[in-house]
Amino acid sequence: MEEENNKREILFLSDTQAPMWVEKLVLRTHQNKKATQTIFAEILRIKPAVLYWLGDIVSLGYRNNKWRLIDQFLLKCTEVRTAVYAIMGNHDVMGRPRKGAKNFQQRFPEHIPTGYVKTTDAIAVVMLNSNFSTLSVADLVKQQTWYEQTLIELDADPEVKVVIVTCHHAPYSNSKLVGSSKLVQQRFVPNYIRSQKGRLFITGHSHAFERYEFEGKTFLVIGGGGGLRQPLNTSSTRLPDLATEYKPMFHYLSVRREGDGLALTSYCLKKDFSGFSEGYHFEIPAEVSAE
Repeated sequence: MEEENNKREILFLSDTQAPMWVEKLVLRTHQNKKATQTIFAEILRIKPAVLYWLGDIVSLGYRNNKWRLIDQFLLKCTEVRTAVYAIMGNHDVMGRPRKGAKNFQQRFPEHIPTGYVKTTDAIAVVMLNSNFSTLSVADLVKQQTWYEQTLIELDADPEVKVVIVTCHHAPYSNSKLVGSSKLVQQRFVPNYIRSQKGRLFITGHSHAFERYEFEGKTFLVIGGGGGLRQPLNTSSTRLPDLATEYKPMFHYLSVRREGDGLALTSYCLKKDFSGFSEGYHFEIPAEVSAE
């Protein structure tokens, strides 16, 4: 029975990059590499059907030596039959974008840099590239056209019950370091809002857990894979985060379909690194018909 449940369980992870020395000048470290390795071990123990990795896999994608730990983990995922799909974050293409993208593509051969979609248990996950500055004008147009058409097709597909949209950069975040992405707000959010089956928009980039509701739609930030913790805006100008009491250092997200809705649980790493606890749970109900 547990094996059957795990086939329905979809995990999301983001921002597993090891701290860079320049970041350590500004932010405190908290055994970040060990935290990432502990998350990897937990994923391999669970053996989920799919792991969706939302960017910043490594600190510098063009450096071959940065991929060693990732390569070991991916090999073990293959052994336990967990499919892994990923999108690129800014660190994956930092410094030398072409070399970084090449290294990334070698590890994730099904990745398409202008967007792709995968479906598990009637949940379609749309994976977009928010590294806009590394895309040509033609590729920006190609991705936007594909994204808009794909959401229309998924709404019309009876085999798809729920749509989740993902990219790396958060459209909404209270992070003092990276903040909200205006370009993601402009390019990706409107179509998600219009999507009938779109229930969830998940991103990383901000190293925190954040939850927002705008225009009846849910937005999650799950950048807790091991990157250095970022300070959050707590002033009166902050965005209305619904998870203000849940700010774990390291975490990953589990998603299950419940009919046409979703059940979501964020698991956080215990402070003594002894395991994980269920830190935050909520449900997104099926859309209620206007009739």
